[in-house]
Amino acid sequence: MELSRSARWGAVAVAAASFFVTAAAPAPAPGAPGIGDPYFPELGNGGFDARHYALEIAYDPDTDRLDGRTTLTARATQNLSSFDLDLQGLDVTRVQVDGRRAAFTRDGDELRVTPRDFLRKGRDFRVAVTYGGVPEPLSGPIVFGSEYGWMKTPDGVFVACEPNAASTWFPSSDHPSDKATYDIRIKAPRGLTGVSNGRLVSTYDKGGSTYTHWRESRPMASYLATATIGKFDVRTGRTPGGTPIYVAIDPVLADSNSVDVYAVTAAATDYWSELFGPYPFEETGAIVDDMPEAGFSLEVQSKPAYSAVRSETTIVHELAHQWFGDSVSVAHWKDIWLNEGFATYAQWLWSEHQGTRTAHDSFLAGYDSRPAGNAFWQTLPGDPQRDTMFASAVYQRGAMTLQVLRERIGDDAFFRLLPAWTKLHRYGNADTADFVRLAEKVSGQRLGDLFDTWLFTPGKPAL
Repeated sequence: MELSRSARWGAVAVAAASFFVTAAAPAPAPGAPGIGDPYFPELGNGGFDARHYALEIAYDPDTDRLDGRTTLTARATQNLSSFDLDLQGLDVTRVQVDGRRAAFTRDGDELRVTPRDFLRKGRDFRVAVTYGGVPEPLSGPIVFGSEYGWMKTPDGVFVACEPNAASTWFPSSDHPSDKATYDIRIKAPRGLTGVSNGRLVSTYDKGGSTYTHWRESRPMASYLATATIGKFDVRTGRTPGGTPIYVAIDPVLADSNSVDVYAVTAAATDYWSELFGPYPFEETGAIVDDMPEAGFSLEVQSKPAYSAVRSETTIVHELAHQWFGDSVSVAHWKDIWLNEGFATYAQWLWSEHQGTRTAHDSFLAGYDSRPAGNAFWQTLPGDPQRDTMFASAVYQRGAMTLQVLRERIGDDAFFRLLPAWTKLHRYGNADTADFVRLAEKVSGQRLGDLFDTWLFTPGKPAL
């Protein structure tokens, strides 16, 4: 069919326009190897948004070997020629993107993946990584000088990864700003229980192995993922308020644990739901493992993990994190007081609730016990620096900040502020400036001086 002269000119014009539109599209480029967090510049990855992880792991406690396959569903946020994942140690044997073999290279803790064809901005894609080896825990000054991450126990492994150890056992975008949902499947020797996040989908024995499948359907930061394996006595049920509960306790600790973990978990979950807003996850619970070497506990999403530290105050602290840290997560690690200061203040609120001591008296006890020359007052909770991000001032001075705020704006505004905060940023990320803005909005007061003094100024503030 022959076109008329005008139609031919029209076709040429359309083709030319299409050429210029195509030419104007950004060329594919590599994704950044990190999101630029001031404390951990190469944690997380640029160029995509993680949406869902499907983790399949098999663990042998006799050899400490882990074999895994991680399938990450993500969405490209730019035209991608290649992209990075965080992975510390472990050997990668195969990478596929959308079912096709992809090239990959290793550079330190970065796994760079180059798909056969570039990934267009806005497109969902799936990358599957097959890997294995012996995961090594991390150590250093960051977490109280303790090892953390993948930690071997007498009968399995205790997995607690804050802030940067998730990538020691699965390839990920290992920064809290890139949350995703999870399916975690664990294969372990028969007789051992694999405990993870969210709800238990299935468990069964086959041959000499036990298989468990857990699903966390709410967005989760990578450091909150766990695959703790060992011998556990498990108790399930519902809190008085109706939230499903799953508590796993190492039988070695059955007679030595002085606190009723199940009862306190149920009571604190319900009380925090009244104070902080609806419980944000499908299930509450606890993992109590015989791991005194860890020396810390962690607010693992839906099931805090407790090692050598087992007390009522620790439980209420870690459960408060389900709101402050897990549901509302930090935008950058320098904002860590939004996690630890709030959870520490929750301990003071619990004492107030129990009628043993008011939050005001808890504040004074901490304030009066530290003279002005104490090094405690030199750590700035609003930007504590990487190696001291878990210093006591982040916890205690952070909690003091909240008590000073409460006394400035009054109880009515303060207890409207807390659930407003968890509702506004539910399943998201926020920073200190976000909290200051909301506090000013709820209270109708200018509060910059208060936060500058208590969070960002060295020295003991005057009362």
